[in-house]
Amino acid sequence: EPFVADEYIERLAWRTPGGGSRGGEAFDPKRLLEEFVNHIQELQVMDERIQRKVEKLEQQCQKEAKEFAKKVQELQKSNQVAFQHFQELDEHISYVATKVCHLGDQLEGVNTPRQRAVEAQKLMKYFNEFLDGELKSDVFTNSEKIKEAADIIQKLHLIAQELPFDRFSEVKSKIASKYHDLECQLIQEFTSAQRRGEISRMREVAAVLLHFKGYSHCVDVYIKQCQEGAFLRNDVFEDAAVLCQRVNKQVGEVFSNPETVLAKLIQNIFEVKLQCYVKDQLEEHRKSDAEQYLKNLYDLYTRTTNLSSKLMEFNLGTDKQTFLSKLIKSIFISYLENYIEVEIGYLKSRSAMILQRYYDSKNHQKRSIGTGGIQDLKERIRQRTNLPLGPSIDTHGETFLSQEVVVNLLQETKQAFERCHRLSDPSDLPKNAFRIFSMLVEFLCTEHIDYALETGLAGIPSSDSKNANLYFLDVVHQANTIFHLFDKQFNDHLMPLISSSPKLSECLQKKKDIIEQMEVKLDMGIDTLNCMIGQMKHILAAEQKKTDFKPEDENNVLIQYTNACVKVCGYVRKQVEKIRNSMDGKNVDTVLMELGVRFHRLIYEHLQQYSYSCMGGMLAICDVAEYRKCAKDFKIALVLQLFDTLHALCNLLVVAPDNLKQVCSGEQLANLDKNILHSFVQLRVDYRSARLARHFS
Repeated sequence: EPFVADEYIERLAWRTPGGGSRGGEAFDPKRLLEEFVNHIQELQVMDERIQRKVEKLEQQCQKEAKEFAKKVQELQKSNQVAFQHFQELDEHISYVATKVCHLGDQLEGVNTPRQRAVEAQKLMKYFNEFLDGELKSDVFTNSEKIKEAADIIQKLHLIAQELPFDRFSEVKSKIASKYHDLECQLIQEFTSAQRRGEISRMREVAAVLLHFKGYSHCVDVYIKQCQEGAFLRNDVFEDAAVLCQRVNKQVGEVFSNPETVLAKLIQNIFEVKLQCYVKDQLEEHRKSDAEQYLKNLYDLYTRTTNLSSKLMEFNLGTDKQTFLSKLIKSIFISYLENYIEVEIGYLKSRSAMILQRYYDSKNHQKRSIGTGGIQDLKERIRQRTNLPLGPSIDTHGETFLSQEVVVNLLQETKQAFERCHRLSDPSDLPKNAFRIFSMLVEFLCTEHIDYALETGLAGIPSSDSKNANLYFLDVVHQANTIFHLFDKQFNDHLMPLISSSPKLSECLQKKKDIIEQMEVKLDMGIDTLNCMIGQMKHILAAEQKKTDFKPEDENNVLIQYTNACVKVCGYVRKQVEKIRNSMDGKNVDTVLMELGVRFHRLIYEHLQQYSYSCMGGMLAICDVAEYRKCAKDFKIALVLQLFDTLHALCNLLVVAPDNLKQVCSGEQLANLDKNILHSFVQLRVDYRSARLARHFS
């Protein structure tokens, strides 16, 4: 434990008699002082003793350090001597090794010719047997020594190639015959070993056959037997992958060039099995069923490329990517050359059929409606001519737009884009994608949406029609929804195919032209607002009576607002809701502002047609208050402001003559033209009184 002086002194005092109150003893300072002095002396003696011991140990340590340093110096000297001896030994070993190598070279120089001579002698002996026509050597008669016989006959076969034919034709023929027999035996042995699954024997025989001309035949036999029983299921691609996986593990144990053998197996699978399978699947539908043909082509090409991706894991040589690409191309080249023509032809006929089936279900015969250019349509908008795009027709509430048709067209196009991406050559991909996009524009935008807009425009009733049904807003609503789907497909499926090509600007321009043309035609549907205002006029003309604002009994008016006001507000609210559901974005505010301004003008002009008693003026104010409440649904500041001002003007119909000037100078009426104020004051029944005229003048 660490030494603490205070605690040490406390313990010393506690042990000293008279040093504390222990046992009732009185405190004795002298005795305690004496004890402290004695203890200090003891500590000093102990300190001196310890100090002497420390000095002795230090001297001993210094002595041992000197001895150790001396010993280290002696070891260093002996190490230097040993290192010198080692260098001398190393030089001696190098000298001896040089002599041994020189001697080995000399021995080899003598032994190699001797071995060659022995080998030549043996070959001459075997050659003589062929000359004599009788093979007596055990190596030729013993079937277990087929490996040695193969080595000998292979060398004799090479020698025989150099001999003149006229003198050695017979022996050359015998050697060639034996060469062929041994080669056949080896291949048969390899085949038997493969069937028994003896990998070591297969490897041994393959190594012997490596120097024979029939080595390639051995590889062919191996490839053929590998495929026996490998393609029993319906999925030839999965079978091929499993087969290659199995062979890849085995081929390295059998052949010295496994990548070449595996590549040859894959080539055989592609050129025989897959090519026949693809041909059977495609030729069946090529001329009779374009839809099934395209589906099969896409599926087969995709599965073939997926198989190729799996095979990339194996060692097939240096450029396996190019090797596999060429194999795929050799299978599909005849089908891919005219793919896009088949695709466009199918897409065109399929889209036309979808549209025709829809119109037939509606018992509708498509009308040939001439469509002018965008500039022509803009001119008609500018002049606000209300000319229909052909004879007016009754659509019976049908918009001639179908979500089902649109989904079918977009689905067909989506599949076409996917096939185009997979089957087109990279250099042709943007061009082919643009052609598919053009088909979508033709049938979805022109033949369906544009036709519905044209028909809707032609079906817009005139503004003076009674009980007109405004179906054009339904057309707008559906066209807006459909175009969002069209735009989504443009971004999701077309853009990735053309994003890095010059076709991008061409597609964007085509899309822009379509949008602009449709917007112009939608703008032409502004005539629908005239119909709405016309319906409001009919309601007001039919429901508003002159006695509403000049009742016979001023003291017995029980209604809060007129029946005409109730029906007009109900109609307006429905139309506002319909517009909001039919459009989106800024288009909603633009159309509602136009409708609100026209609605205000109608009510303003309508109120100018009547004379107002005091109670009638109050009723007119109530009507305008209801109209203003209806105007709040527009959520357009300008429209609400117009009705606020109109409400203030209606106050002029009931205000006391003495207060007219004060009301006219109010915040809402101060900026209005005096003629407008005067026109409302003139509507009062009591306007002719001199008192009122005097106050307003």
